[in-house]
Amino acid sequence: MKPLKLLAFFIIPLGIIIAAVPPDRVRHFRLTADELLQEAGAGVQFVSPDAVADMLVQKDPSLRLIDVRTPEEYDSFHMENAINIPLSSLLSDEYTDILNQDAYMNIFYSNGSVYANQAWMITRQLGYENNFVLEGGLNYWFGNILSPQAPSQTSPNEEFAKYDFRKSAAAALGGGNIVTTEGSATAVRAAKPPVTSKAKKKPSGGC
Repeated sequence: MKPLKLLAFFIIPLGIIIAAVPPDRVRHFRLTADELLQEAGAGVQFVSPDAVADMLVQKDPSLRLIDVRTPEEYDSFHMENAINIPLSSLLSDEYTDILNQDAYMNIFYSNGSVYANQAWMITRQLGYENNFVLEGGLNYWFGNILSPQAPSQTSPNEEFAKYDFRKSAAAALGGGNIVTTEGSATAVRAAKPPVTSKAKKKPSGGC
């Protein structure tokens, strides 16, 4: 991604968010825009869906999923055991101990990566550690982890290994069965993490 596109993707949304941040919180920001851009451009915030799937299968107790979408979107469907901290409420004092800690690996997610990235930018500037972003968001999770597509016969061995892992992970997580319901988006049957505990609809939108 070119520098100007990086600037638009990371810094401009952050500027809009900062405008709404109380002045006393802004004073605690620890990174300059250039420092944040450098980290964001290197992709240090992203955790691959495969890595998250492996942690879920292994029941890694250090993993904590944080849904940064609206409460309405969260109530509609969410990854099992995820907690909801809407992006608009991220700076609320009630969430400080959750976001500023060293006991868990917090993984922000949204439908795509935009809102989760914004959550990471805010917490990173505040100096909070152990906060990351699910790469690709729920859109990628549903389309590639819970319903992996078999590679072509000419694909390299690495692609077959990735497919085998995802197929096994989807089965272990109970998300291998995708059911299409009439007049609605794709639905996922109730199962173990990371399938939702309420209405299981495939996410739409890119944020």
